[in-house]
Formats: sequence, structure tokens, C-alpha cells
Amino acid sequence: MIDRIFSTEQVDSVTSGFGITDLENATIGQCAAVAQRLQEVTGVPFVRMDQGVPGLEPCAVGREAEKLALDTNVASVYPAPDGIAPLKSAAQKFVKAFMDIDVNAAGCVPVTGSVTASFGAFLACNQCQEGKDTVLFIDPGFPIQKSQLRVMGGKFSSFDIYEYRGEALKNKLEEMLKVGNISSIIYSNPNNPAWICLTEQELQIIGELATKYDVVVLEDLAYFDMDSRKDLGKPYQAPFQATVARYTDNYILMLSASKIFSYAGQRSAFIAISDKLFTRNFPLFAARYGGVGQFGSTFINAILYMITSGTTHTTQYGLTAMLEESVAGNIDFRATAGEYARRAKKMKEVFISNGFHIVYSKDVDEEIGDGFFFSIGYKNFSGGRLMREFIHFGVSSISLTTAGSLQNGIRACASRMTDEVVELLAERLAMFNEFHS
Repeated sequence: MIDRIFSTEQVDSVTSGFGITDLENATIGQCAAVAQRLQEVTGVPFVRMDQGVPGLEPCAVGREAEKLALDTNVASVYPAPDGIAPLKSAAQKFVKAFMDIDVNAAGCVPVTGSVTASFGAFLACNQCQEGKDTVLFIDPGFPIQKSQLRVMGGKFSSFDIYEYRGEALKNKLEEMLKVGNISSIIYSNPNNPAWICLTEQELQIIGELATKYDVVVLEDLAYFDMDSRKDLGKPYQAPFQATVARYTDNYILMLSASKIFSYAGQRSAFIAISDKLFTRNFPLFAARYGGVGQFGSTFINAILYMITSGTTHTTQYGLTAMLEESVAGNIDFRATAGEYARRAKKMKEVFISNGFHIVYSKDVDEEIGDGFFFSIGYKNFSGGRLMREFIHFGVSSISLTTAGSLQNGIRACASRMTDEVVELLAERLAMFNEFHS
């Protein structure tokens, strides 16, 4: 019988060294640290599927624009809380060009990554209406966002969308909204970790119920235009990125440069707040922060500014250039990011040929596309057990349970999967399957 690559003693020694008492419930960072440490101690390379780190070259347009900005001495000037005018204009045009959504430039605000956007949005939404102090997660989702609420002492509820696709989503969502404590709804689309994409019907359900129950939808578009099944990414041409903004005025869109421009290291992103929400006055805001309690001004100046004191000047210029060149058709970010879909397709073939299955396999009645992430299950293994067993075979991942899923499985990330690494993955999976046959 074939043996594991790493012994139980080796894995236990490393996990205890990090103070991890239960590897099956370890965080993304802890899983990554264990894999890195085992690789360092033994010299045996790991197949890294844990962290969603971009695996492509950063966009040169942004890099050069940042260099130029530094040469003009912007580093000596504090950035305005709401962002530089060129970026606000570029963001407004980008949203129109690739989503066909009209939003005022005032509502387009730079943030230091979407993580900052969600942190600020959670605070704002949970404070602006009496009795509405709970964020609703449509899971599976990005685990960090729940951690943010734990840090701030905020409340949240969640449900796994697995059993509630299509029309079934309406009854489940309304059941939770009619309680009256939900301030906002958050999801990612395409989804991290499952890569499911909400359909137009589902987005309409979310939008109409958000209006009915007066809650804000926080739409995380970190993987913007990366649904490989559609011919997206052409400025001012349909099809456009699917969005809840077509169905409600209660929304905050979060768009990041991390994946579509491989610009993660610069923490470069922006939010787009609907015109109606931006200009709406909330008495609770006025009582807490002063003024008339306008949502947009309060969110920017009383909340976001307290978190970051503005977004780094040079990254704003870099993001401006990348957005402008995309709208002009000079950057095809969709084609570049399509490399992840190619990698994911090869990975899925390797997994399935070794006895694994896709957990979240369909968007209602359509097979999911290939992209940055996907979900994998094996026999009746729990996600925690599968993740732990993978560590012994030199493959790092995270359990779907850490993302709020009730399904058995793990998240697989395609970002680092070059052809050479996929070959190594195939060898490891073959060993794993033989060991557990």
C-alpha cells in the first residue's frame, strides 16, 4: 500500500508549533502557514490551493502610472477621503462600460482593497437604521468578512444557498428578512469559494426583496467579468456583468483590481454607491456623527476615513489608468484573466479522473464555468477531513465549512496552477486516491 508524503508526526509537529489545536477548522492563513513550513522543513514542494493570490503578472499600465505619480510628488500630499477626481470619473465610466449601470461619480470612492470596503459598509449599514443591526451572508462566502464582524462586535446571520437556487431563494430570503433585523445582504458573484454565479432571476429576487424590506445589498465583484461561459469584457457592449443594481437602488458595489488586473499587492479597489442611497439622509447617522446624516458623506468621511485616512495617492493613479485604458479598449483584462479558467478546466479533469466530484456543480440548471475557484468533494469525507488528509499528500486547501457551507468538500484555487504544478497535482491525487481506495 502506498504511504503518505508527510507523516502524522510531521504534520502534528508543525501544527502544534503554530498553536493550531484543530487543523480541520484552521483559517486560510493557518493552512497556508502549515504548508509553507512543511515545505521549508522537508524540502518537498507543496501544491498550493489555499490562498487566492493572483498568479499572473501585474498590469504594466498601473505600474507605470504609479511611477509617474511618484515623480510628480503626490507622495507629499494627503489623499482626499473621497478620492481623486480622475479616478472617480474613470470608475463611473468603467461601471457604465462593463455593467451598463449609471452611477454618479460622487458615489465612486477608492478603498484600500474590497476588505476595507466591506468593513466600512458593515459599520455603516448596521448603524443607520433602528433595529437593523445584522448582516445576512448568502453563503458560501469569503470567511474574512465574517471575521471583520467579529472584530467590530457586529452581528450576522447566514444560510447556504446550495438548496435554495432559483425560485427557492425567494422564500428563504424573505423568511430571514421579514424578522426585521437585517441591515444588509452580502455575497460574491462569481462566488468565492464555489464559483457559482447568481442568475438574473436570483439577482432580481434579491434586489426586489432588498427594496421591499429596505436593506442594502453589498455586491462583492472581486472576480469581475470572470464568468467564462459568457462573452464579457467588451466596453459598452452586451453581455454585461450581472448585477443586483438592475433591480434595486439599495446597493454598494465593490470592485477590486486584485484579480482582474493582478494588482493585489497595491490594495487597489473602489466602491460604487447608488445615487439614491448616497443622497439618502438617516436620522441615526445625524445623531451619531452630526450633520444631516447623509449616507454617502457619512460613510466616506466619518467611517472609511477613520479606517484608512484615505487611499494611497499613487495606487489611485495606477487604478485610474487601468480603468481608463480598459474603457478605451486598450486593456483586455477579461482575456488575461481567462488563463485562470484554462487552469481550472485542467484541474477539474485531474480531480474527476481520480475519484473526486464538483460540490457546487450547477447554477440552477447550467454547469458552472471555469475560473479562479471551484469546490471539490471526495466520497463521504467531511471538508475538514479532506483538507487534513490533503496536507499529508502535499496539497493545501481550505474546508468549505470555513466559508459557511454545509456541504462536504474543500475549495480549490487555480491561481498558482501552472502546467507543471497541475502535473504534480495529478501525481499527488493519484497517490491520495490509491491510499484511500
